[in-house]
Amino acid sequence: MRGVDAIDTEFACKAATSVFKDAVALVNYPNSNISDAMVIGSDNSQAAPRDEPGGELDMYVGYGAAAFLFGKHDVIAEMEGWYSCTSDTPDFWRRDAEPHPMHGGRFTGDPAYFKHVRNSSKKLMSQLNLKVEDIDYFVAHQPNPQFPMRIAKELGFKDEQFLPGLKVTKFGNTYSGASPIGLAAILEIAKPDERVLLASYGSGAGSDAYSFITTSQINEIKERQKFTVQHQSENPFLTYVDYHTYRKLKIGI
Repeated sequence: MRGVDAIDTEFACKAATSVFKDAVALVNYPNSNISDAMVIGSDNSQAAPRDEPGGELDMYVGYGAAAFLFGKHDVIAEMEGWYSCTSDTPDFWRRDAEPHPMHGGRFTGDPAYFKHVRNSSKKLMSQLNLKVEDIDYFVAHQPNPQFPMRIAKELGFKDEQFLPGLKVTKFGNTYSGASPIGLAAILEIAKPDERVLLASYGSGAGSDAYSFITTSQINEIKERQKFTVQHQSENPFLTYVDYHTYRKLKIGI
């Protein structure tokens, strides 16, 4: 009989990417009986209505999730390396008994988001002796369209390297699912032997940077794909509701 071990990790918007390296370690551990490890990035926004304090967080709220299976068979991308950094930067918080979180205004940029994504990306590139031109695609955490575009350009990436993974404009901020959904979108279009740099971010604060290199098997997977990220973002049957209806649906009135 096989058992299943499940854990619920917490680190704001990088809860999923935090355990990418753990999943790889589990399946690569010598004499491990674990053949596969699944990591799911999913979240639930607690933002206040936009006309209340902290309501600015509700402007980009989105809902979505991404799941990745780490194993040794049918591998479409190999993890080349990783680098994580953390600090005690309280850019986001919720006090006891408060129903909604608050954030530190301009401090959510630097020294929070930009400092950590910049640091993890640069450290990993240095560790692997990589230059910007060695990377085919770059995916950053995307709480809004402006932050990932700014950090990508600051690091030297061109539009064709980071725009394909920028899905916040389609789905909104999916928090722990944000950078994983961007990664999934890239893997749908990537060719064999291409390198993808992923840099997540979690308030509090921290960032995980990973480098993946696609394999020849990625083409085989594409042939079986139907319900892709692109299909979901361009679905002609989507129905949009106004903000008042969204709030009613959110709280279940």
